[in-house]
Amino acid sequence: MSLQMVTVSNNIALIQPGFSLMNFDGQVFFFGQKGWPKRSCPTGVFHFDVKHNNLKLKPAVFSKDSCYLPPLRYPATCTFKGGLESERQQYIIHGGKTPNNELSDKMYVMSVVCKNNKKVTFRCTEKDLVGDVPEARYGHSIDVVYSRGKSMGVVFGGRSYIPSAQRTTEKWNTVADCLPHVFLVDFEFGCSTSYILPELQDGLSFHVSIARNDTIYILGGHSLANNIRPANLYRIRVDLPLGSPAVNCTVLPGGISVSSAILTQTNNDEFVIVGGYQLENQKRMVCNIISFEDNKIEIREMETPDWTPDIKHSKIWFGSNMGNGTVFLGIPGDNKQAVSETYYFYMLKCAEDDVNEDQKTFTNSQTSTEDPGDSTPFEDSEEFCFSAEANSFNGDDEFDTYNEDDEEDESVTGYWITCCSTCDVDINTWVPFYSTELNKPAMIYCSHGDGHWVHAQCMDLAERTLIQLSEGSNKYYCNEHVKIARALQTPKQALPLKRPPLKSLHKKGSGKILTPAKKSFLRRLFD
Repeated sequence: MSLQMVTVSNNIALIQPGFSLMNFDGQVFFFGQKGWPKRSCPTGVFHFDVKHNNLKLKPAVFSKDSCYLPPLRYPATCTFKGGLESERQQYIIHGGKTPNNELSDKMYVMSVVCKNNKKVTFRCTEKDLVGDVPEARYGHSIDVVYSRGKSMGVVFGGRSYIPSAQRTTEKWNTVADCLPHVFLVDFEFGCSTSYILPELQDGLSFHVSIARNDTIYILGGHSLANNIRPANLYRIRVDLPLGSPAVNCTVLPGGISVSSAILTQTNNDEFVIVGGYQLENQKRMVCNIISFEDNKIEIREMETPDWTPDIKHSKIWFGSNMGNGTVFLGIPGDNKQAVSETYYFYMLKCAEDDVNEDQKTFTNSQTSTEDPGDSTPFEDSEEFCFSAEANSFNGDDEFDTYNEDDEEDESVTGYWITCCSTCDVDINTWVPFYSTELNKPAMIYCSHGDGHWVHAQCMDLAERTLIQLSEGSNKYYCNEHVKIARALQTPKQALPLKRPPLKSLHKKGSGKILTPAKKSFLRRLFD
């Protein structure tokens, strides 16, 4: 095992706990970020380009017939062998947290439709589910089993918000374990069926799952109800005959207590578990080898890598599987320094040889994607914040379409402000209000005094009015200053000028009548 530090050359703020990595034929792609993505990459998917221990994020390209894919955090992902040659390898994405901290119950299918030396073009489609649809959740697992020439998706575990009837202002974002039901999902017809297995008594999240043919192994995980990490090892076998599927569960000995561990495959029958937590405040520094032989599973400890002092002393860590026996790890930066990075990143190579491509479709794990925070357990914190850093993508080829002139530095422009006494724009829960908004709220300049910025949504402006004020140079006054501005702009009332009637212009007793030319001259004179 070798551990190397990785330098992120651009957009380091995008890599936050909760991300996922997807490996398409050796090319790794980053998915999921905190906050709304840049408009040059509306799906939050980036090419994870690592060369000479230097990482560069490049926006991915999607086909025109793709659906919108939000940058989800903590989703369940797995690979799936498609029927078409062009869709030989697909990724299934289910659940996760949206940028507004809401949970998703949608299922997406990602596949490659075009690939050349410069870029990879993806297609993303949303799969509609019917039947026993799994509720919105995160921290769960999804795997694909193959039996009798058929395939089926298996969803298990995770966390969800408490029911709406129990949610109060203080407990609005409180989460609970999902019921320990096993869901079988038919990807072809979108049918979902839930199964209750007596061996599964407690809900689990951030566990490790390994799919082998018609069998799934569930290892470790965290139970919120009991606040424990049970050393359980479950074997779930799915039989897919012509009739109804048969699902059974067996409790096996030899499990380990761990949550948020990262699983990577080193060869056809061997996997490595890295990272995770064994207690609320304690990382699990031991690595394990999971080997399969004749449908038997064996778990044993292995020699640990030479962890750096930063990794050893850090209370939290997170990461994801890059494929080919490589794990990407992140730890918080040193806040004691005057200038420090938010996170430091490492690549841990558990195997030098490439993994057989056909075997990549059989592995999946719940990566260490849980939010850090001051609350415990560390991996279970629900802290959410938007990224305040807007860096350019620094592209040097046509794959990069981002222009840094299109974006402003949000760290100094103060878009997240309290603009008035009734301001309800919150950095943690902001949702686009106008169609013109994407990654920051629309603001408008109040001209009163020295001037100040206000949120257009708080001023209750119609979008047409917002666009008109933005295009022109007219002065605008917010709700708090509009009365003052009107008083300044309204002139004092003046008595109207009295015009003497034309009859008074005639001399009394003269008998003379003014000619039309003289009347016109006098009218212009008095006007």
